Amino acid sequence: MASHIARNIVKNPLALGITQKHYGFVRTLSLGSQLNARKNLPDKTGKNIVLVDGIRTPFLLSGTDYSKLMPHDLARQALLGIVKKTGLSKEQVDYIIYGTVIQEVKTSNIAREAALAAGYSNKTPAHTVTMACISSNAAITTGMGLIASGAYEVILAGGVEFMSDVPIRLNRKMRSLLLRANKAKTPQQKLQLLLSLRPGYFVPELPAVAEFSSGETMGHSADRLAASFGASRKEQDDYALRSHTLAQQAQEKGYLTDLLPVKVQGVDKTIDKDNGIRVSTPEQLGKLKPAFIKPHGTITAANASFLTDGASAALITTEAKAKQLGLKPKAYLRDFTFVSQDPIDQLLLGPTYATPKVLEKAGLDMKDIDVWEVHEAFAGQIIANLKAMDSDWFAQNYMNRKSKLGAPDLAKFNLWGGSLSIGHPFAATGVRLCMHTANRLVREDGQFGLVTACAAGGQGVAMILERHPDATPN
Repeated sequence: MASHIARNIVKNPLALGITQKHYGFVRTLSLGSQLNARKNLPDKTGKNIVLVDGIRTPFLLSGTDYSKLMPHDLARQALLGIVKKTGLSKEQVDYIIYGTVIQEVKTSNIAREAALAAGYSNKTPAHTVTMACISSNAAITTGMGLIASGAYEVILAGGVEFMSDVPIRLNRKMRSLLLRANKAKTPQQKLQLLLSLRPGYFVPELPAVAEFSSGETMGHSADRLAASFGASRKEQDDYALRSHTLAQQAQEKGYLTDLLPVKVQGVDKTIDKDNGIRVSTPEQLGKLKPAFIKPHGTITAANASFLTDGASAALITTEAKAKQLGLKPKAYLRDFTFVSQDPIDQLLLGPTYATPKVLEKAGLDMKDIDVWEVHEAFAGQIIANLKAMDSDWFAQNYMNRKSKLGAPDLAKFNLWGGSLSIGHPFAATGVRLCMHTANRLVREDGQFGLVTACAAGGQGVAMILERHPDATPN
């Protein structure tokens, strides 16, 4: 069924029944949210698991000030920063879970290597998870499971991505030859292998943000998705401009308090800002050429998230343990769900599928959500999800639902910018989304926040956070 989505929508562009007024950007710069009549959500774990706090390094364009580091160096900064911010001692941490996507082969269990580099006890276990762009969400929810089971109480969860120095492999023929050469015992055997070398052996295998199952880059998938849902180039550019504008405003107002200034060895300055936030003009955005499908595509360098270096870390525990340690939590971690769908035609529709599931699990409605934080892989992906969520036709034909969920209120949606502007170090973004949700709930006097994101492989996540009564702005 899913394989027909593109041509079905293109054949019947009005099937979705959505016009720009449903997600019009004219009203998206107004800040603030209204607190709904409070609901009491039951604690399903018996532990009242809380997000105490979280931090992240500044998110930087790859190839800039972090370029001489290694991934565990960035992760180390985050793991040092979270204990400094919370006042927790390293010895009080029971377990560390860290996400990464593009692995540095020398530090395959980067959670452990970063923890040791940051001076944590060698008796503190640590493991690494990978789930594409939702890896630190997976780290957090894995931590929730360990706490709920009673295995551990105090857990650090986060993620790191370092796109300035990704592994580039020799091709398979060359790898095979080198492995055989390593086993060769006589000069004659080594000479025979040397004579078998061919020019093609020296062509490297370059990494790409592409689906293994389809071989298609995510940018191409996003372009097709945008076309399927009728997301125009102007709509995408307008949304990208919105993201950068709101991020700049949040930065100037000092709202991005999850950001940890870092001093990088060899760089003669303290890095204290994300460097990808750039407010342009509609005219300048309109001049850019398509980046993937040429010449008719609508995805450009400006309305897509950029390759980013960065790391994040969050402290989660039980409410009782937080009180015992003298910590003031930001939010309760109430519920979550992961989803998967067709990785070819529905690669980036994770939020559409995950959101109704997590709301139903938590017993909430759309109107109960005061803060929305949604990962912005591409502006076209955001618009496609908004249209899909607001379509009875899509709900009935692809989600086995009687009616649409409805699009989120953009007056509550990514009001501090998002991945398009702040940056997207793949495995670190989940913690940022959770921290912006928790901090916005405090500043905007909200009760419930919803985090959702798409990921490679056609997967997605949605999480429900509830503001903690002790939470204060910082």
